[in-house]
Amino acid sequence: MNSTGQWSTGLCDCTSDYSNCCLTCWCPCISFGQIAEIVNKGTTSCGVHGTLYSILCLFTGCPYIYSCMYRSKLRHQYMLPDEPCNDCLVHCCCECCALCQEYRELKHRGFDPSLGWHGNLANQNQGVGMPPVGPGEMKR
Repeated sequence: MNSTGQWSTGLCDCTSDYSNCCLTCWCPCISFGQIAEIVNKGTTSCGVHGTLYSILCLFTGCPYIYSCMYRSKLRHQYMLPDEPCNDCLVHCCCECCALCQEYRELKHRGFDPSLGWHGNLANQNQGVGMPPVGPGEMKR
């Protein structure tokens, strides 16, 4: 498992996780909310992020304005390259593929985005599927 330097899967490898691919295609607000909660380390819930994403989609048709910021945060947390192009362009041109890739990346790094931050924390405390923890992270 690569901890830094490259994405674990390609942008167009969406079908390597069919359930997330389907969820993201039909209801991207849920996938985005789950990703954002993990990236923000539980400071805001999946529901809040998903709702904001939906509101942006409904009123502007451009939810990528919000979601590209979380791709940047994820990339910086794991020192991932800005590829195949900058984050806003990836989300603008291929929103579903970008969200699927980010979801897969979190899974590859030991998180289950569907459990949320606190669910992953509980699993870590029970010794189940322990996500990588850096100094000062995942404390109660």
